[in-house]
Amino acid sequence: MTDAALPTAPAVAGRSLWATALRRLMRNRAAMVSLVVLALYTLAGIVGPMVWPHDYATVYSNYVKVPASLTPYPRANTIVPGAERALARARVEVDTVDVAGETVTLGLTASREIDPRITRYLDRSDLFSNARIVETGDDGRSAVMEADIARLTFVFGTDSNGRDLAARILVSIRISLMIGALATGVALIIGVLYGATAGFLGGRIDGVMMRIVDVLYSLPFIFFVILLVVFFGRNVVLMFIAVGAVEWLDMARIVRGQTLSLRRREFVRAAEGLGVGPAAILRRHIIPNVLGPVIIFMTLLVPKVILLESFLSFLGLGVQEPLTSLGVLISEGARNMRNAPSMLIFPSLALTILLFALNFLGDGLRDALDPKDR
Repeated sequence: MTDAALPTAPAVAGRSLWATALRRLMRNRAAMVSLVVLALYTLAGIVGPMVWPHDYATVYSNYVKVPASLTPYPRANTIVPGAERALARARVEVDTVDVAGETVTLGLTASREIDPRITRYLDRSDLFSNARIVETGDDGRSAVMEADIARLTFVFGTDSNGRDLAARILVSIRISLMIGALATGVALIIGVLYGATAGFLGGRIDGVMMRIVDVLYSLPFIFFVILLVVFFGRNVVLMFIAVGAVEWLDMARIVRGQTLSLRRREFVRAAEGLGVGPAAILRRHIIPNVLGPVIIFMTLLVPKVILLESFLSFLGLGVQEPLTSLGVLISEGARNMRNAPSMLIFPSLALTILLFALNFLGDGLRDALDPKDR
C-alpha cells in the first residue's frame, strides 16, 4: 500500500490563549452574572433617563420625601386638602369639593367677580391638571371648576426637594459609570505607556522615572483634589480626567514589573537581533503581552474610582447639582435616613450591586488569564 492510499487525519484547529481564557471566563458563573449585571447597568444609565416618565431635575413640591410606592399619588385623603390649599391664595371660598373618578369638582364663591385665570392655581399644583371653569353664576361671583387628578408614581419615592429618586438613581448610574470609565481610561493610557517605557529601557532612565512615581505617591491625594477643584472648578469631566491622571501610579508599577520579566524573553531578544526599534518592540511585543494583568487591574480600578467619586461627592467636592451621582444621593440619604430611609437604601443598594459585579468580574478575569491555572 502506497502512502497516497493512507487516510489523512483531519487538521485540528488550535485555540489561542485569548480563546482559552474566554472559555474559562464563560464557565465562571459569578463572572458571567456580573457581566450581565454590568450590561444592565450600562443600558439603564444610557437609556433609562430618556425613557423614564420623570426627569431627574423636575421638582414636585407637593411630594417631598414621599415613601416608595407602586400605587399612584395623590392619595384619596390628600385630594380635597390639596385643592383647598392650592386655591387658598386665590381670594375665593371653596364651598364644595367632590371627587368622582379622576376628576375633582369645586364650587367657588367670591366677594367680587371671579377671574377665569383662577384655573392657574390648580394647574400649578402637582396634584391637578387641565383645570377649567365649566359654569359661572349670573353675577360672576360664583363658579364651578373642574380639574383632572394628575396621577404620579414614584417607585423609589422622592428626595428632600421632591424629585423622583428612581430618575436620579438612573442618571447617577450614568455619571458614575462615565466617571469610572473616563478616569480608568486615562490611567490606562498613561500607566501602560509610562510603565512599559521605564521597564524596557531600564538603567538610569528606569530609576529616574520610578523615583518620580515614588514622589507622587508621597503627596496626599486630598491635596490633589483641592488643587483640581481650584483649577478646573466644578467641571466634572475635566476634574476626573485629572483624577485618572493621578490614579495611573499603580498601573505604571504593575506594567513595569511585567515588562522587566518580558524584556529578557526570547522573542524580545530575537526582535532586537533583527534590528526592530524599541518603540516597535513595545508596541508589538511588550504591551500586547501585559494586557492580561492590565485588564484585571482595570476591573478593580473602576470600582476604586467610583468609590473615590462617591467620597468626593460626599464631601461636596465632586458632582454638583442639578447633576447627581451615587455618592451625592448617599450623602443626601444619610442626612435624611431617619424620616426618609428610602433615600439612603436605594442608592446604597445600587452602588453595592455595581461594586460587587465589578469585583466578581475582576476575579473571573484573573482566574481566566492566570497562566498558572491553565
